[in-house]
Amino acid sequence: MNRPVLAPRHAMAHRLSSVPMRAPLHVLLSTFLCALLSACATPAAPPPADLFFDEQFAAPHQRIDIGEVFALSEAMKRFAHSDIARQMREQGGPRGLIDALNRRDQLKLDYDSTQTRNAAQTFEARKGNCLSLVIMTAAFAKELHLTVTYQSVDMEDTWSRREDIVFLSSHVNLTLGKHEVDSPRGYDPARTLTVDFLPADEILGQITLSIPEQTVVAMYMNNRAAEALARGLVDDAYWWARGAVVSAPEFSAPYNTLGVVYLRHGDLAASEAVLRHVLAHDARERQALSNLAIVLDKQGRAGEASTLRARLAQLEPFSPYHFYFLGLEAMRRGDFQTAKTEFAKEVERDEYSSEFHFWLGLANLKLGDLAEARKQINQAMVSSTTNTDRDVYAAKLERLRSYGVH
Repeated sequence: MNRPVLAPRHAMAHRLSSVPMRAPLHVLLSTFLCALLSACATPAAPPPADLFFDEQFAAPHQRIDIGEVFALSEAMKRFAHSDIARQMREQGGPRGLIDALNRRDQLKLDYDSTQTRNAAQTFEARKGNCLSLVIMTAAFAKELHLTVTYQSVDMEDTWSRREDIVFLSSHVNLTLGKHEVDSPRGYDPARTLTVDFLPADEILGQITLSIPEQTVVAMYMNNRAAEALARGLVDDAYWWARGAVVSAPEFSAPYNTLGVVYLRHGDLAASEAVLRHVLAHDARERQALSNLAIVLDKQGRAGEASTLRARLAQLEPFSPYHFYFLGLEAMRRGDFQTAKTEFAKEVERDEYSSEFHFWLGLANLKLGDLAEARKQINQAMVSSTTNTDRDVYAAKLERLRSYGVH
């Protein structure tokens, strides 16, 4: 079955794309967590007006206002000019800000990939995915007159699923520095600090690329679009995706998301037009190729869809979750050794996926290897990015302990 997929990850961004699969996939989002959208080169000129069909969509359930992304609440302002300011006086600008955010007796921040929040929402909830935490940190930094530079981090693709959507996540971090008026000598590397919400061993030695703030805003809105699609709120998803395209017309991921919105809404011609717009500027954009193949199939143009999938197979021999679904099929027929082999292949491709570790653990459990099962399910719990998943894995671990596995 072919399903649309989007792309997100920890301080990340999601992208939509569709890939041929044997089971439901998540839409790929370039957003949330610490994830960023990966951008291909599209013109910096305003997006073509004929890609939007506002009249086809109901008004969103909530106001979509770019100005709210980095806006500080009154509670945030009080925290900034009391707790953070005190830390900055004691430890210096960037270091003082980060220490204030990290201290457990102050904010008690928690990582949660469930949804992407703006700065004020992240502060109020005391939790967020990486993108949310990056946005909140930047909002505090700007309020306290620190310089902020955003970077996309070149990392291996990370995939996750929610319902029938596949999320492809990329990563973003930020560098803080003293404002030039506070640094008489101008730029001083000793006065800067890179802040990342992923473990250091995951980002060590990775290549980074500076990106403008409007791209970060587009990532935020694209994540919100992807998350709305995952909840079945297609009208809301349209307005978020539209806002993302307008915010950063050169950023490819929101166009892909918009194409999936049209696909879900049944507007196949509009979906095709947007996806071809992406491919006109990057013929190797895998998510757009995959999603366009789905659109062509739904239009009865199987031959064209097959040609696109052949091109996609050259770029990506094995689609996301390919071995995972082979593993599920093996589990259903009771071939647990094959299932173990297939799940292990997915773990090798993405060692941070809690879902892959969990199913590898279940395959080992069926094979009677309780120690390995516990190891893999424990890793699933460590890698999980939501409290709900952690609770599920913890319960399974507790059952294993009842078998005498420690």
